[in-house]
Amino acid sequence: MFIVLLICGGLVGFYLLLCVTVLRQPKCKSMAKLHGKTVVVTGANTGIGKATALDLAKRGARVILACRDESRARAAVTDIQKESGNKEVLYMHLDLASLKSVRSFAENFLKKESRLDILINNAGLVIGGKTEDGFGRIFGVNHLGHFLLTVLLLERLKECGPSRVVTVSSMAHCWGKIDFDCINTHKDLGLGNSVVALLGMYSHSKLCNVLFMHELAKRLKGTNVTCYSLHPGAIKTDIGRHSNLWWRLFMAPILLLFFSDVESGAQTSLYCALQEGIEPLSGHYFSSCAVQNVSAKARDDAVAKKLWEVSERLVGLA
Repeated sequence: MFIVLLICGGLVGFYLLLCVTVLRQPKCKSMAKLHGKTVVVTGANTGIGKATALDLAKRGARVILACRDESRARAAVTDIQKESGNKEVLYMHLDLASLKSVRSFAENFLKKESRLDILINNAGLVIGGKTEDGFGRIFGVNHLGHFLLTVLLLERLKECGPSRVVTVSSMAHCWGKIDFDCINTHKDLGLGNSVVALLGMYSHSKLCNVLFMHELAKRLKGTNVTCYSLHPGAIKTDIGRHSNLWWRLFMAPILLLFFSDVESGAQTSLYCALQEGIEPLSGHYFSSCAVQNVSAKARDDAVAKKLWEVSERLVGLA
């Protein structure tokens, strides 16, 4: 019995050590106020996006929640307005799985809003199926939708500079690859609908995010717009809410024990959006509120340029 108690005590101690070291996310220390500034956050009705939007609202920003689900988005608007005391929080419809919706959002936004100071490409999912335009859903939402949105809003960002584009990626990009043959043939990053296949495609989409910001930074040289990609940490979010029941049951105890809350997950997004002095690091990848080194494939100039050109063609900009 003593040995069992000793082992249990050791495991508890190890877990507590993890909580205050590996699992602990540093806080964004920026004291920036955002009165008179306008921010767009995609997927801001839940999870990291909602926590990010709340923090920005508390700083006085006009915050646009760009979301697909109107009822959840309006509920989030009410919550954020109440908690922040800021009434300049509103919902605008955006379905990243529809290029028509992305264009409509950009058109409406540019018509109604005179400023755009920060664009946070936060939305993401892990689910099979196709988008309205026939792309793999993970590819379409996690990369192509945000690519088109960003390009359509770039001129407004330049007009309102200094401004920033922040794209939430993941350390999963380390396991990603870009298969242009698969993209050209199947309009997707991979094939299959198994959990393993979907997680693989998620990793590929997160590599797209990092390469997108890498290439965008090059194209923004000489402007007053900077851009960053990031890993938010291991965070308990709703990203897998569309997964099958068995996968959710399997993940539940892991999420409970080893993943941080959404407020922690928002910190690196906030750091990239607000921190002074990181402008020379435009195009870089961040985690735990600090710039990180990435592998050669995540900073491959040729692949990043080709991904941009292929994405332009797929979304109808070329």
